[in-house]
Amino acid sequence: MLKAVFFDLDGTLLDTVPDIQACVNLALAKFGCPPISYEQTCSYVGDGAKLLIERALPQGSPDLDACYEFFRKEFAADSSERTRLYPDEMQVLRALKERGLRLAVVTNKPQDAAERVLAKFFPADLFDFIGGDTGMFPCKPDPSLARYGALKLRVSPAECAFVGDGETDARVAVNAGMFGVSVLWGYRTREQLEQAGAATFAGNYLQLQKILEKFS
Repeated sequence: MLKAVFFDLDGTLLDTVPDIQACVNLALAKFGCPPISYEQTCSYVGDGAKLLIERALPQGSPDLDACYEFFRKEFAADSSERTRLYPDEMQVLRALKERGLRLAVVTNKPQDAAERVLAKFFPADLFDFIGGDTGMFPCKPDPSLARYGALKLRVSPAECAFVGDGETDARVAVNAGMFGVSVLWGYRTREQLEQAGAATFAGNYLQLQKILEKFS
């Protein structure tokens, strides 16, 4: 029986790629590098900000650390102007909460950026745990942060679902011993998710609600 649901952030709770792309391209321009497209940004996100910048820069660029720090500062200053919720999302999250499920976020986004954007779009009492990249735990698909979140919520991993749009989310669900649900409204295709081991899929938030309520 499910007692808690963990969510990825980018591409799962919020459509953040337009803002990410804008900040990445600002950083690339600062260091004289060509911009990346929306499609490239979608394929680069999900594994942490440092790896995002590494993928966006020309191979072997000596400017990785400086470009990353510039990106972090710009993203902190203005990171949600173009960010949007997904259809039916808020009503589904409220319904899950009213059902007694604990809601949590585990993301490879830096902790400060995650807390800031979640505070803008969601009520303060909606999420019981927010875990981002602080340097304390390895990034997903390592299960350490997800397991730590379960510990903080006083539930076992087997009593948790992990919902996300990326390969890392499908893998962290397996690695953490959680029930994985891969969503198809984010930045990866069903085929990419299946190759990462995903077996349960939701095409929209209403479908996700039905899946989670079936096991709670």
